[in-house]
Amino acid sequence: MKVKVQKLDGKASGDIELNDTVFGVEPRADILHRVVTWQLENRRGTARAARERSDVARTGKKWGKQKGGGTARHGDRAAPIFIGGGKAHGPRRRDFNISLNKKIRALGLKMALSSKAKDSLLVVDSLELSDAKTKALAATFSAAGLNGKVLFIDGDTVEDSFRMAANNLGNVNVMPAAGANVYDILKHDTLVLTRAAVEKLEARFNG
Repeated sequence: MKVKVQKLDGKASGDIELNDTVFGVEPRADILHRVVTWQLENRRGTARAARERSDVARTGKKWGKQKGGGTARHGDRAAPIFIGGGKAHGPRRRDFNISLNKKIRALGLKMALSSKAKDSLLVVDSLELSDAKTKALAATFSAAGLNGKVLFIDGDTVEDSFRMAANNLGNVNVMPAAGANVYDILKHDTLVLTRAAVEKLEARFNG
């Protein structure tokens, strides 16, 4: 698959040949759903459990007489009615770290990239700008027709000045190729890859 490469200011910068095994896979809704669900579930923190009656470190000895004390009958100090006792019907620990086959994860990322390659993928030379300021960056994006939610993926690292200026715009996210994932790719309207990002992603699957 051959696509045109341009600079961020909209000027043409030649062509690039995309690997069809990465950018030409037919998307499947069930695979994408499984990968997105796995990714979002693993982002959730473990639900903490409360210490119940059997979990608190208190004596189990009957601390008062059964009769004659003038108070209610109690068996031990771990009862929920006492300060320091166990929680009655508290939350239980829940772990959301579900597993997913690595081949399915890789296939889902290929399908996400392929779905964007059909109609909303833009390849640029690099993310370097001479004036990486928020105002200048907004004008550059507007001239290039980059509207809506935009995801920029660069090679190994992203220049801090560009990343901070892009984050100030509110609708732009920037990440290195190593952080590319299905959820972030699908939730953005436009995907922008640098030449370095294309090489990294293709090497990730074919290396």
